[in-house]
Amino acid sequence: MAEADPVKEPVAGQAGHPNGSEAAAILLMLLGDEEAADVLSRLEPDDVQSLGSAMFSVADVSEEQVEDVFDLFLNRAKARTTIGFGATPRIRAVMQHALGEERAATMLARITPPARSRAFNSLRWMDAKTIAMLVENEHPQIAALVLAHLESAIAADVLQLLPTDMQSDVIYRVATLGEVTSEALDELERILAEQATKPSSSPAPYRGGASEAAKIMNNTRPGADQRIIKAVAKMDKRLAQTIEEEMFIFDNLMELDDKNLGILLRNVENDVLVVALKGANDVLRDKMYACMSQRAAQSVQDEMEERGPMRLADVLEAQREMLGIARRLADAGTIILAGRGDDYV
Repeated sequence: MAEADPVKEPVAGQAGHPNGSEAAAILLMLLGDEEAADVLSRLEPDDVQSLGSAMFSVADVSEEQVEDVFDLFLNRAKARTTIGFGATPRIRAVMQHALGEERAATMLARITPPARSRAFNSLRWMDAKTIAMLVENEHPQIAALVLAHLESAIAADVLQLLPTDMQSDVIYRVATLGEVTSEALDELERILAEQATKPSSSPAPYRGGASEAAKIMNNTRPGADQRIIKAVAKMDKRLAQTIEEEMFIFDNLMELDDKNLGILLRNVENDVLVVALKGANDVLRDKMYACMSQRAAQSVQDEMEERGPMRLADVLEAQREMLGIARRLADAGTIILAGRGDDYV
């Protein structure tokens, strides 16, 4: 006797079948108000917006489409496991059994993801102007804490809405933030009119740092970045240099179009270029060769082969020199560096 064919899952997005957002919207509208509200409360802001829009588009659906949604939901539900439910207590118990109480506590402190404060969840629903108004009269450390927990593009918008004389202080504090204390979280909860957080046994989260500050700076408008960096340099020259280096790394040259990359290459001494390319990945190296004349590219390749192995410190120094030239050309308006504001006029 032949086996029955397996039930095929409806293909979302095909003619007659709801796509992912529409399927979720149909399922949500079949729930009661309280159940639907509970589902929405657990979603990210972008998901709520997408789902809300889809709910308006599925007001008139056929019985067949509703059945498709149920089939899609049931098939996917059957494919899920329960391994993730109650994982934290079980991981803790296994660690304690294997390592003992003290060693397990040390290990768990290193690997347990920090619980996200309700304050930060609230921030995700606010626009940049609202956030800036909340923190502009608070201590700069609170403002730094807020910026370090936002998406870098939103954090940049907030930074630029703060008073000019406050911006460099805030970006300096983002770069040196490190461990976030429970007191700072409590203060942020107060600012956001939330109930004060209770002491937690989970490890204190680490945020901020030069990389985080650099991501924020990369999203500020052209001109504002250098002004803030110069002001930070007056507080800590080495930190300002580190942030600036993190803002634009050698691999970012891959994002330049052929015209801008060609201009950069014409402004770099051949000796510097040969050493810098020694540490470049093959894709970036080939892109740079393509922006040179065939003769110039061959000359660089021949010299790289003749020099043989090079010290890593020399390669990194040459790459930093190239990046410095790129920044100077960008500040002069000669080239456009991708990611530095992305504004066009």
